[in-house]
Amino acid sequence: MAKSKPAQLWLVNVISFVLFSLLGGTGLINWLLLPKGYQARGSFLISLRHFFVWVHQWTALLFILVVALHLSLHWKYIKSNIERYQRRN
Repeated sequence: MAKSKPAQLWLVNVISFVLFSLLGGTGLINWLLLPKGYQARGSFLISLRHFFVWVHQWTALLFILVVALHLSLHWKYIKSNIERYQRRN
């Protein structure tokens, strides 16, 4: 990434928002709309549920990686605040 740091942070924030929204959406669909267990009796809804679980799990993994990237981009700020609060106490 040869972009400026603010551009990198903006991109990481947008990606993390999209991933978080997808996580919330797939989680709510699985929880509230799709049948659990054998209630659908082998119908298309069970296949759809498995697909949404798969999307949810991979999105969660990507979200964790993007949050780690977010923290690494803010590491200098985090470190300076930790040092500042340690000096106060």
